[in-house]
Amino acid sequence: MPKPKARELIDAAAKEIYVVPNPFLDLLEDGRVPRDRLRWLAGEQHWILRSDQRSFAALAARFPDPPAGEMFLSLSGGEIQAQRLLTAYGEAVGADEEYLRRYEPRPMAQAYPAFVAWSAINGTLSGITLAMLANLGVWGAYCARAGDALVNRYDLAEDAVAFFRFFSKTPPGFEEQATAAIQAGLDAGEDPAMALRMARAMQTYEMAFWDALAEDL
Repeated sequence: MPKPKARELIDAAAKEIYVVPNPFLDLLEDGRVPRDRLRWLAGEQHWILRSDQRSFAALAARFPDPPAGEMFLSLSGGEIQAQRLLTAYGEAVGADEEYLRRYEPRPMAQAYPAFVAWSAINGTLSGITLAMLANLGVWGAYCARAGDALVNRYDLAEDAVAFFRFFSKTPPGFEEQATAAIQAGLDAGEDPAMALRMARAMQTYEMAFWDALAEDL
């Protein structure tokens, strides 16, 4: 029986994982999100970035062989860079360092990083990589919308939305690395059904984050 191909798995995930309506961003683009929710966004991301940085480092240690090890280390480094960019956004909306430190994260908004942390221990290489790759376009599209809305509706300067601009673009070479890592996992005998299951789960947790921000608005 021929081994499954990464490209076929990626194509299958693309049919299921795509940008869906986002009530929070709809409100943001209408200028109807109150300032306290803009601070929530900073607070939630503060904790997500810290968690994902560690999770990606753990994945690099668990899957050190190329291209996976290098890919996960690069993602971990990207989270550090994003933390610096988040500071400017936080200051622009009144979420300074003390606010972020004291911020109490909402459980459903943190389901996404919890799943990434679970994946670092329990997930397959092909599964977590497919999930990240499939979700990247969705997350990037949402970040692009958020950055534009914050500039156009809330008069934030471009340097204040650099966090969102950073995530709106796919890291150079990531798709090629991810495809190779997925294939390496499949070649090692990993279950493609598990990979698709993880991709679907990540999409669900992505939406849980945005829905938590939009609750009761």
